[in-house]
Amino acid sequence: MSTQTQLTAAASGNFAESLTIAQKEALQCAVAKIVAFGAQVGVSAEEMIQMLQSGLTVGELLQYLASRSGEVA
Repeated sequence: MSTQTQLTAAASGNFAESLTIAQKEALQCAVAKIVAFGAQVGVSAEEMIQMLQSGLTVGELLQYLASRSGEVA
């Protein structure tokens, strides 16, 4: 399983099977953008997966990445 697929699964929880093809594509696009943003601020996809699996919500992950962007800039 690719890292991006793992991150998509971690971000979507248990409802991924109920998504339409268009919704899955939108989710994959969003995950790709989050992975790219994470890379810009020094957070790997693997680290983000661990954070999500540890209970961090997607919103909290985005806040964390945004706070890191201030440190990097």
